[in-house]
Amino acid sequence: MPIYEYIAADPEKSCRICSKGFELMRPVDRAPLEICYLCKNPVKKLVSRVNTPKLTKPLSVSEAKSKGFTIMKRRDKGVYEKL
Repeated sequence: MPIYEYIAADPEKSCRICSKGFELMRPVDRAPLEICYLCKNPVKKLVSRVNTPKLTKPLSVSEAKSKGFTIMKRRDKGVYEKL
């Protein structure tokens, strides 16, 4: 389930939870939350940050072997040899 972020539409009339903003796990097929569960005042959905993987350099042969990968090197057409 994705995590959605919400904040009060009018922070002056809302409770301390929704005036600062809160996160909520909801199924994708459900409609966005429109009112705070505690104070029943309107809330709006925020645009959240997206978690993207960091790009890293490829592993060297010795690093790959230490991580448990099997290293194969191509010798001929269709023929590989284990290093």
